[in-house]
Amino acid sequence: MSKVTSAAAMFTLALATQSFAAGDPAKGEAMYNRCSSCHAIIKDGEVLVKGGITGPNLYGVVGRVAGSEKDYRYGSARLPVGMFTDDMIRAGEEGLIWTEENIAAYSKDPIGFIKEYLDDETARPNMSVKLRKGAEDIAAYLATFSSE
Repeated sequence: MSKVTSAAAMFTLALATQSFAAGDPAKGEAMYNRCSSCHAIIKDGEVLVKGGITGPNLYGVVGRVAGSEKDYRYGSARLPVGMFTDDMIRAGEEGLIWTEENIAAYSKDPIGFIKEYLDDETARPNMSVKLRKGAEDIAAYLATFSSE
């Protein structure tokens, strides 16, 4: 391999590594207000981060099956049954498990993400807000709220 080809390969690898770099939890915490209008972070009844009542609790979301959060799935005083589309539940039943990477991708284009995941042009999640920037940072922040 020539030095030019080798240098080009190293440059490409460096760019690819940067594009897949993990988000910054501290930046994500500062940006979380974009999410808190709909989502709270609650552990065992203790509100860790105040938020709205229209989205599922995001405590322990990383590693969770999509659409399976108890209040989201079955309703509660916080979230009445029937507020959510069955498509997120269906995505979970078809194997979608939340990771930092797919939370970031979902946050950038929720409708497109679910359509692609389910291979269904009619699929719709309840979330339609697209994060133009900071999705990786918010996903990294959410990962700090592990259910373990």
